[in-house]
Amino acid sequence: MTALYFVADVLLSLYLFVFVLRVLLQWVRADFRNQIAQAVVRLTNWLVLPLRRVLPPVGKVDTASVIAVVLAGAAMIGLLSLLAAGALPPPIEWLRLTALEIARITLQGYFYAILFYALLSFVDPPGYSPLAAVLASLCNPVLAPVRRLIPPIAGLDLSPLWVAIAIQAILILLH
Repeated sequence: MTALYFVADVLLSLYLFVFVLRVLLQWVRADFRNQIAQAVVRLTNWLVLPLRRVLPPVGKVDTASVIAVVLAGAAMIGLLSLLAAGALPPPIEWLRLTALEIARITLQGYFYAILFYALLSFVDPPGYSPLAAVLASLCNPVLAPVRRLIPPIAGLDLSPLWVAIAIQAILILLH
């Protein structure tokens, strides 16, 4: 049963991350002609498009995508609770666990995006890469304020290190 729970947790977390990634890509105004962004859109359209018919956007926020993240997170918590305990959590606890899981997935996603972004800056020669373009559009808005506070030292940008440390500290607080 533990192995089944682990597999379900990993697969559901990855799928929830895809929904979160859709919202984040919209938030940073990423190029949706990118192959990776297109894959994210296609994997999430089955839930977002029907919600768009009912939920109009509020300003620049795509409410359908945000609600899709909440629904995917709630479904994940519900399925994992059924697997672990055989019952659904009480509604308030379910909401709390859903919010914590969405925050955890978002922070972990940013941590790994920043890690890959920093590694790619050392390895990837100048040129176009779909992954590098998505990572740059995701990471630059988060790294820019830190870059203003901590300038590069001898040409080495340490902002990814400081942001990664801050993300890990927040994850510890959430746990």
